[in-house]
Amino acid sequence: MSWKLKTGKSTEERQQANQQIRETVEQILADIEKRGNKAIRELSIKFDRYDRQDYRLTSAEIDHCIKQLSRQDIQEIEFAQQPVANFARAQKECLRALEIETRPGVILGHKNIPINAVGCYVPGGKYPLLASAHMSIITASVAGCSRIISCAPPFNGQPAPAIVAAQKMAGATEIYALGGIQAIGAMALGTDSLAPVDMLVGPG
Repeated sequence: MSWKLKTGKSTEERQQANQQIRETVEQILADIEKRGNKAIRELSIKFDRYDRQDYRLTSAEIDHCIKQLSRQDIQEIEFAQQPVANFARAQKECLRALEIETRPGVILGHKNIPINAVGCYVPGGKYPLLASAHMSIITASVAGCSRIISCAPPFNGQPAPAIVAAQKMAGATEIYALGGIQAIGAMALGTDSLAPVDMLVGPG
Protein backbone atom coordinates (compact mmCIF):
# COMPACT_ATOMS: atom_id res chain seq x y z
CA MET A 1 0.00 0.00 0.00
CA SER A 2 1.27 3.50 -0.80
CA TRP A 3 0.48 6.96 0.54
CA LYS A 4 0.97 10.34 -1.02
CA LEU A 5 3.05 12.33 1.42
CA LYS A 6 3.04 15.43 -0.70
CA THR A 7 1.30 16.54 -3.86
CA GLY A 8 2.87 19.08 -6.15
CA LYS A 9 1.09 22.16 -7.40
CA SER A 10 -1.11 21.85 -10.43
CA THR A 11 -0.07 23.31 -13.75
CA GLU A 12 -2.51 26.17 -13.25
CA GLU A 13 -1.15 26.93 -9.78
CA ARG A 14 2.42 26.96 -11.08
CA GLN A 15 1.48 29.27 -13.92
CA GLN A 16 -0.26 31.65 -11.51
CA ALA A 17 2.76 31.65 -9.19
CA ASN A 18 5.13 32.31 -12.09
CA GLN A 19 2.96 35.17 -13.30
CA GLN A 20 2.91 36.73 -9.83
CA ILE A 21 6.69 36.47 -9.60
CA ARG A 22 7.10 38.01 -13.04
CA GLU A 23 4.80 40.92 -12.19
CA THR A 24 6.61 41.54 -8.89
CA VAL A 25 10.03 41.52 -10.55
CA GLU A 26 8.87 43.84 -13.34
CA GLN A 27 7.46 46.30 -10.79
CA ILE A 28 10.70 46.31 -8.80
CA LEU A 29 12.86 46.80 -11.88
CA ALA A 30 10.62 49.63 -13.07
CA ASP A 31 10.99 51.28 -9.67
CA ILE A 32 14.79 50.96 -9.83
CA GLU A 33 14.80 52.46 -13.31
CA LYS A 34 12.64 55.36 -12.14
CA ARG A 35 14.07 56.17 -8.70
CA GLY A 36 17.63 54.85 -8.89
CA ASN A 37 19.64 54.95 -5.68
CA LYS A 38 16.62 55.70 -3.52
CA ALA A 39 14.89 52.51 -4.67
CA ILE A 40 18.12 50.51 -4.29
CA ARG A 41 18.51 51.65 -0.69
CA GLU A 42 14.90 50.84 0.21
CA LEU A 43 15.19 47.37 -1.33
CA SER A 44 18.45 46.64 0.46
CA ILE A 45 16.89 47.61 3.78
CA LYS A 46 13.81 45.52 3.02
CA PHE A 47 15.47 42.35 1.76
CA ASP A 48 18.91 42.39 3.42
CA ARG A 49 18.33 44.68 6.43
CA TYR A 50 21.41 46.58 5.32
CA ASP A 51 21.58 50.36 5.02
CA ARG A 52 24.30 52.75 3.89
CA GLN A 53 24.48 55.87 1.77
CA ASP A 54 26.76 54.38 -0.88
CA TYR A 55 26.86 50.62 -1.42
CA ARG A 56 30.15 50.74 -3.28
CA LEU A 57 32.98 49.70 -0.99
CA THR A 58 35.89 52.09 -0.60
CA SER A 59 39.50 50.99 -0.94
CA ALA A 60 39.83 51.23 2.84
CA GLU A 61 36.82 48.96 3.36
CA ILE A 62 38.18 46.43 0.89
CA ASP A 63 41.57 46.44 2.62
CA HIS A 64 39.85 46.02 5.99
CA CYS A 65 37.98 42.95 4.73
CA ILE A 66 41.17 41.39 3.39
CA LYS A 67 43.01 42.02 6.67
CA GLN A 68 40.34 40.06 8.54
CA LEU A 69 41.38 36.88 6.72
CA SER A 70 44.21 34.63 7.78
CA ARG A 71 47.19 33.91 5.56
CA GLN A 72 45.76 30.45 4.99
CA ASP A 73 42.45 31.95 3.84
CA ILE A 74 44.28 34.09 1.30
CA GLN A 75 46.34 31.13 0.10
CA GLU A 76 43.20 29.04 -0.36
CA ILE A 77 41.60 31.78 -2.46
CA GLU A 78 44.77 32.02 -4.56
CA PHE A 79 44.81 28.22 -4.92
CA ALA A 80 41.21 28.24 -6.17
CA GLN A 81 41.71 31.16 -8.54
CA GLN A 82 44.93 30.03 -10.21
CA PRO A 83 43.48 27.16 -12.31
CA VAL A 84 40.52 29.32 -13.33
CA ALA A 85 42.88 32.01 -14.58
CA ASN A 86 45.13 29.46 -16.29
CA PHE A 87 42.19 27.94 -18.17
CA ALA A 88 40.79 31.34 -19.13
CA ARG A 89 44.16 32.38 -20.57
CA ALA A 90 44.47 29.10 -22.50
CA GLN A 91 40.93 29.49 -23.78
CA LYS A 92 41.66 33.03 -24.92
CA GLU A 93 44.66 31.77 -26.88
CA CYS A 94 42.29 29.58 -28.91
CA LEU A 95 40.30 32.63 -29.97
CA ARG A 96 42.91 34.53 -31.89
CA ALA A 97 42.13 37.28 -34.35
CA LEU A 98 42.11 36.25 -37.99
CA GLU A 99 42.63 38.16 -41.22
CA ILE A 100 43.01 36.52 -44.62
CA GLU A 101 42.98 37.77 -48.21
CA THR A 102 40.76 35.25 -49.97
CA ARG A 103 41.19 36.96 -53.33
CA PRO A 104 43.15 40.02 -54.40
CA GLY A 105 41.60 42.93 -52.51
CA VAL A 106 39.08 40.73 -50.64
CA ILE A 107 40.05 40.56 -46.97
CA LEU A 108 38.00 38.57 -44.47
CA GLY A 109 38.54 38.00 -40.79
CA HIS A 110 37.43 38.56 -37.25
CA LYS A 111 38.66 40.35 -34.14
CA ASN A 112 38.23 39.59 -30.46
CA ILE A 113 37.06 42.79 -28.79
CA PRO A 114 36.42 42.57 -25.04
CA ILE A 115 33.17 43.91 -23.65
CA ASN A 116 33.69 47.25 -21.95
CA ALA A 117 31.62 46.83 -18.78
CA VAL A 118 30.64 43.53 -17.16
CA GLY A 119 28.51 43.01 -14.05
CA CYS A 120 29.35 39.91 -12.00
CA TYR A 121 26.84 38.78 -9.38
CA VAL A 122 28.16 36.74 -6.46
CA PRO A 123 25.46 35.20 -4.23
CA GLY A 124 26.19 34.87 -0.55
CA GLY A 125 23.26 35.89 1.63
CA LYS A 126 23.27 32.59 3.56
CA TYR A 127 26.75 31.28 2.81
CA PRO A 128 29.73 33.02 1.17
CA LEU A 129 29.97 31.48 -2.31
CA LEU A 130 33.45 32.47 -3.43
CA ALA A 131 33.43 30.22 -6.50
CA SER A 132 31.08 32.58 -8.31
CA ALA A 133 33.62 35.38 -7.90
CA HIS A 134 36.41 33.19 -9.24
CA MET A 135 34.49 32.00 -12.28
CA SER A 136 32.96 35.28 -13.41
CA ILE A 137 35.41 38.03 -12.45
CA ILE A 138 38.61 36.24 -13.45
CA THR A 139 37.18 35.36 -16.85
CA ALA A 140 36.23 38.99 -17.47
CA SER A 141 39.64 40.16 -16.30
CA VAL A 142 41.52 37.76 -18.58
CA ALA A 143 39.27 38.76 -21.48
CA GLY A 144 40.43 42.35 -21.04
CA CYS A 145 37.21 44.00 -19.87
CA SER A 146 38.08 47.49 -18.67
CA ARG A 147 35.27 47.83 -16.12
CA ILE A 148 34.36 44.85 -13.95
CA ILE A 149 31.60 45.48 -11.41
CA SER A 150 30.88 42.86 -8.78
CA CYS A 151 27.95 42.77 -6.37
CA ALA A 152 27.48 40.45 -3.41
CA PRO A 153 24.94 40.69 -0.59
CA PRO A 154 26.02 41.56 2.95
CA PHE A 155 26.62 38.65 5.32
CA ASN A 156 25.52 39.04 8.93
CA GLY A 157 24.97 42.74 8.34
CA GLN A 158 28.40 43.47 6.85
CA PRO A 159 30.29 42.88 3.61
CA ALA A 160 31.54 39.28 3.66
CA PRO A 161 35.35 39.50 4.07
CA ALA A 162 36.10 36.32 2.10
CA ILE A 163 33.88 37.32 -0.81
CA VAL A 164 35.32 40.83 -0.93
CA ALA A 165 38.85 39.41 -0.92
CA ALA A 166 37.96 37.01 -3.73
CA GLN A 167 36.35 39.82 -5.73
CA LYS A 168 39.40 42.06 -5.37
CA MET A 169 41.94 39.31 -6.02
CA ALA A 170 40.00 38.20 -9.11
CA GLY A 171 40.21 41.67 -10.64
CA ALA A 172 36.98 43.52 -9.87
CA THR A 173 37.31 47.27 -10.43
CA GLU A 174 34.15 48.17 -8.49
CA ILE A 175 32.80 46.18 -5.54
CA TYR A 176 29.33 46.70 -4.08
CA ALA A 177 27.78 45.25 -0.91
CA LEU A 178 24.50 44.76 -2.69
CA GLY A 179 22.44 41.62 -3.21
CA GLY A 180 19.38 40.22 -4.89
CA ILE A 181 17.20 41.97 -7.40
CA GLN A 182 18.47 45.38 -6.30
CA ALA A 183 21.99 44.41 -7.37
CA ILE A 184 20.89 42.93 -10.69
CA GLY A 185 18.65 45.92 -11.38
CA ALA A 186 21.35 48.44 -10.50
CA MET A 187 23.92 46.82 -12.78
CA ALA A 188 21.52 46.26 -15.66
CA LEU A 189 19.66 49.58 -15.58
CA GLY A 190 22.13 51.88 -13.86
CA THR A 191 21.45 54.36 -11.07
CA ASP A 192 22.45 57.89 -10.14
CA SER A 193 25.93 56.68 -9.18
CA LEU A 194 26.35 53.36 -11.04
CA ALA A 195 26.59 53.33 -14.82
CA PRO A 196 24.86 50.32 -16.41
CA VAL A 197 26.92 47.39 -17.65
CA ASP A 198 26.93 45.79 -21.08
CA MET A 199 26.64 42.20 -19.84
CA LEU A 200 25.53 40.46 -16.65
CA VAL A 201 27.06 37.16 -15.53
CA GLY A 202 26.57 34.93 -12.52
CA PRO A 203 25.47 31.46 -11.45
CA GLY A 204 22.21 29.92 -12.58
